[in-house]
Amino acid sequence: MMKRLLVLFSILAIAACTPRGTITIVPEAASVGEVQRVFIGTTRKDDGAGEPFSRNRSFDTRFARFDVSIPPERELGTVPWPPRNRPPDPRTQMVTVDQMVFDSGIAFRTALTTELRQTRRGTRDAVVFVHGFNNTFAEGLYRFAQLHHDLDLPGVPVHYSWPSRGTPVGYAYDRDSALFARDGLERLLHEVAAAGAERIMVVAHSMGSALTMETLRQLAIRKDNSVLNRLAGVILISPDIDIDVFRAQAQAMGRLPQPFVVFTSARDRALALSARLAGESARLGNVRDVRVLAGLEVTLLEVGAFSTGDGHFTAGTSPALIRLLNRINDIDEALGRDDARRIGLLPGAVLTVQGATQIILSPVAAIGEGLAK
Repeated sequence: MMKRLLVLFSILAIAACTPRGTITIVPEAASVGEVQRVFIGTTRKDDGAGEPFSRNRSFDTRFARFDVSIPPERELGTVPWPPRNRPPDPRTQMVTVDQMVFDSGIAFRTALTTELRQTRRGTRDAVVFVHGFNNTFAEGLYRFAQLHHDLDLPGVPVHYSWPSRGTPVGYAYDRDSALFARDGLERLLHEVAAAGAERIMVVAHSMGSALTMETLRQLAIRKDNSVLNRLAGVILISPDIDIDVFRAQAQAMGRLPQPFVVFTSARDRALALSARLAGESARLGNVRDVRVLAGLEVTLLEVGAFSTGDGHFTAGTSPALIRLLNRINDIDEALGRDDARRIGLLPGAVLTVQGATQIILSPVAAIGEGLAK
């Protein structure tokens, strides 16, 4: 027990020393970086004291839109924040170009409909991102803007910002907030569908994955096909979910949306700590044996070989993995894959057990060289 506490306090001390990001408005950055427009649904309360999207909980779902500038001089996978004691530099730092808070769900829906009709790929797709534990509003927003940009995700980005306390010692508060926020995510998914999104991909990280699964379970129990029939897949990144709870959620949902992809890492220190504190051997996001998910149609992508630091968001922070994931379509086409439900043939070991597939990814020097052989 003492060893666990020492590990916990060391991680918390490091996290507490990390400066937190905030929204910085720089309109002229529109001519410097690539602007990523992100639509927002949130159950964060306006505290009336200059913080419109606070850590406090709101029973009303509010809607907004933020235009985030992705700086041209930035390392892949990073979210560079402006310094607090110097003017921001849009060439190297992420800033906000413009923002709008909608006065109603109807206004939000109208703006989102317009955006969906202008999607570059000619399809009305939306990607809904749900952030994880210990995130401020700004951090969740900027991380999704970076993720959507770096992974070149198809569709209009829509972010659900739930009321995380935004502190490493707020785990219990965040866990309760994730349960509190289920109805808000359901409302947002309804608005996205009503806006005309023909396909909706849901991407969630960490504790946001638990919130997402609870919401999808809720929709399934209600037989709410207005949203369920539009789901084009679910991606859970480092999900902080008990494995038995996940199986129960999946059972209540019936057939899982496809593709259903879970990014895992045996080197995820945050989930290792979460499992220890829960008296478990693993959480869903650091599970090592695909057999515990036998009978479920899921694909596990083990990315531990790419992990650095705490390894809790490798899919969004590892430049090598991001480059690899950006080549998935090329790999599928080159090798003649025709299984539309699989994420693709990637370098690494593959194991399938009763519908559940585990792909242990391996770094490669040059994917193109491997395909040419």
